[in-house]
Amino acid sequence: MINIFLTIIPMHSDKYIILDRDGVINYDSPSYIKTADELEPIPKSLEAISLLSKHDYKIIIISNQSGVSRGIIKYYNHLEIHKKLIDLCKKHSGNIFVTYYCYDHPDQKTQFRKPNPGMYLDIAERLNINLSEVFAIGDSPRDMKAALSSGCNPLGVLTGNGKKISEEMPNIELFDDLYHATQFVIEYDKQYILNI
Repeated sequence: MINIFLTIIPMHSDKYIILDRDGVINYDSPSYIKTADELEPIPKSLEAISLLSKHDYKIIIISNQSGVSRGIIKYYNHLEIHKKLIDLCKKHSGNIFVTYYCYDHPDQKTQFRKPNPGMYLDIAERLNINLSEVFAIGDSPRDMKAALSSGCNPLGVLTGNGKKISEEMPNIELFDDLYHATQFVIEYDKQYILNI
């Protein structure tokens, strides 16, 4: 089971970036983020989203949320968590273009749940995105594997489960947090444009 929330926002370019949610934007929890009250942004993550928005990136959040299928997170609570995240971003002048959640249980055979690339490939087809031009930022090896399998350029952050990336996938570039990864992406793209 998947759920996509699309907000049409006027933009001046077709730059995209993919972000994981828990452990990248907000603190993760081994017992899941079950209510809006439990959603707590990681320092400077909202500023990072604002910075991306100011540079005309269309921000796509792609996140496994098996807590819904496990019965740990009520669907209406998930909607409230989603709304709080969007509202927090807006308060910091940040815009989320698309959120794509996969509720599938880990025991299900599914192409959508990360580390499988289904969500990335599906959203790319829907929006006609060339994933080879897109950075995907996550905090776990499964984020990196999904990004690589779909053709994205993966970047890791040390918040959340980021230490596991350095242990399992030492060739992935790692940053302290989303803000530092965002600064890298913006500077990289500026240099890319200058060299065209």
